[in-house]
Amino acid sequence: MAQAPRNQVLAVLFVGVLMGAIDIAIVGPALPAIQAQFELDSRAVSWIFSIYVLANLIGTPLMAKLSDNFGRRAIYLLDVALFAVGSLVVVLSGISGGFALLLVGRAIQGFGAGGIFPVASAVIGDTFPPERRGGALGLIGAVFGIAFVIGPILGGLLLMLGWQWLFGINLPIAAVVMVLAWRVLPHQRLQQGVGFDWLGMTLLAGALGSLAYGLVSIDVANFGASLASAGVWGWLLVSASCWVALIAVERGAANPVFPIALFARRQLRLGYTLTAGAGLGEASLVFMPSLAVAALGVSSGVASFLLMPVVLAMSVGSPLAGRMLDRFGSRTVIVVGVAIMAVGMLLLSQTAGVLAMFIVSGVLIGFGMSALLGAPIRYVTLNETTAAERSSAQGLVNTFTSVGQLLGAALVGAVAASSSQLGDGYRSAYAFVGVLGVALLVAAVMLKSRADEAKPAPVAETATNA
Repeated sequence: MAQAPRNQVLAVLFVGVLMGAIDIAIVGPALPAIQAQFELDSRAVSWIFSIYVLANLIGTPLMAKLSDNFGRRAIYLLDVALFAVGSLVVVLSGISGGFALLLVGRAIQGFGAGGIFPVASAVIGDTFPPERRGGALGLIGAVFGIAFVIGPILGGLLLMLGWQWLFGINLPIAAVVMVLAWRVLPHQRLQQGVGFDWLGMTLLAGALGSLAYGLVSIDVANFGASLASAGVWGWLLVSASCWVALIAVERGAANPVFPIALFARRQLRLGYTLTAGAGLGEASLVFMPSLAVAALGVSSGVASFLLMPVVLAMSVGSPLAGRMLDRFGSRTVIVVGVAIMAVGMLLLSQTAGVLAMFIVSGVLIGFGMSALLGAPIRYVTLNETTAAERSSAQGLVNTFTSVGQLLGAALVGAVAASSSQLGDGYRSAYAFVGVLGVALLVAAVMLKSRADEAKPAPVAETATNA
């Protein structure tokens, strides 16, 4: 493919991922207005996020695998269309006054968004040569930092027109993305004549859905008692049972939706471990404003702005990490990133009471996280998989990141709530994440060297035209 078409492909993927990322960033400003309109308590409001996460977890592996079977373009279009339909349902819920309808819309949004990023990453693997994948993935990874910079600003402006507009803005964007995607995205079917693994998909959905539901049901203020309740451990037990059954089924599946064979490759095992740790670290960022309020004595509004150093550092670090991948390889980039993140977390736990050090810690954390949440892990995955495996392997990156986020929110919240002094609790939580970062550093060092990484994927890549 010529240079110009590659740039067009990258532009379409960029806008599609940006649409999904901005939706995450601008939903925050809408929450007070939604809560007031539907007269919700804080527990009900949390489900506006939780239902999205649940659907996203299930949609990611399904859409990733479907794109391996039916082609990237078809499934990318389906994902964007579902996201648009979900956005429309949310808008209609505001007009009709039904909170249940809003949750249905958020679930459809999450289900569609689950496939946008892994399919976009797989398209990059299909379209770009190995020496240019890092830069392309870095640009896509930078979308999330950009979204969290412009999202709250855009949300504040649209909120003056009504909270429904924060979701309605997705409709024209989705229409443009779909038209352009139809024109420029590749439309090859990589696996033909192979049935879809519906049993495996059902078990995977059950495993992820029950895990997510169990974790979001934990009351961090009463962690021990909450964990002992049937509403938590019962769902976690269902999840464990589904995982056991899934592994047994997938070992004999002809076209597994959860490809067990990928875990036989050490590079991928390490990559998935690192991305789960990155998800846990990302979840801890949610608590930084609370730490700022407790440690610095600032207002909640000022505390929210103290996240900006993290976001800006990630916006700069993601494309930079992508460029460094093509030059130095994934191990060097990831080792440096994990080390910087761990230092930032530990520094924050010890010096959060000093404004300058709070900002410095945030910058370090942002740069470090950009080497885990952006291009590097996806670069590792692209290098270790064939074209037919590419999208489902990328979907697993999303899956393990989301699982890490859910675990992180529960664990960090529990550690913070375990102390009688809120500020001390959050300090302990960030010290915990920093120690975890040191453990992740061991996994990062075990990744392949640049020379070994340049070797071809383990199985010959094949593709057949639709």
